[in-house]
Amino acid sequence: MGTGRKPGRVLLKLSGEALMGARDHGIDPELAGRIAAEIAEVVRGGVQVGLVVGGGNLFRGAELAARGMDRVTADHVGMLATVMNALVLRELLRAEGVTAEAFSAIPMEAVCAPYSPRAARAALERGTVALLAAGTGNPFFTTDTAAALRAAELGADLMLKATKVDGVYSADPARDPRARRYERLSYAEVVARELGVMDLTAVLLCRDHGIPLRVFNLYRAGELVRAARGEPVGTLVDQGEEP
Repeated sequence: MGTGRKPGRVLLKLSGEALMGARDHGIDPELAGRIAAEIAEVVRGGVQVGLVVGGGNLFRGAELAARGMDRVTADHVGMLATVMNALVLRELLRAEGVTAEAFSAIPMEAVCAPYSPRAARAALERGTVALLAAGTGNPFFTTDTAAALRAAELGADLMLKATKVDGVYSADPARDPRARRYERLSYAEVVARELGVMDLTAVLLCRDHGIPLRVFNLYRAGELVRAARGEPVGTLVDQGEEP
């Protein structure tokens, strides 16, 4: 999957920072609205969408933990920030005319449904966008790892990682003009070259469950739709060429 065939189910990972746009915190309503419109287009095209969103636009737990805040508490606050982002995206998706439901790995029934793979799968099969919030529900795990875990639990054909750049590079393209973009990589190459696509736990989860990953530029209009359709945008990371 991810090499031209249209996937039936995708897991989209959005960082909280991706929702900021040009702001230094919070949510850019125009950008968030465009993201919701593109997700709605994907759903109308027959692709089931699960979405994991981070919370770094509202709270950066790692920074406060470095200043002495208890790491477990910092991570729990960060999880709550992801719930806030998921609720905003849920309402924007509903405004686009698609059904959407937020699920939280931390029980908070007054706000959104508790997460379970069965409930989220049922929502996807109804054509509902499943917004999967609160990370894994445990401290010390990133939302990248949560996204890879949910992709495995929900049987996603493809995982999409939305970024600020158009794929995976050999070095930081903002600092190194000689950095080159890869069109395709194996998970083994990502690990060996320490390319920093996602944290190592997330990379290994995708590898072990055979889930292809496509890294693309969220800020290019239409790129999300193309990536979700299996078109060759950004960088594809998978098991590599068959021997």
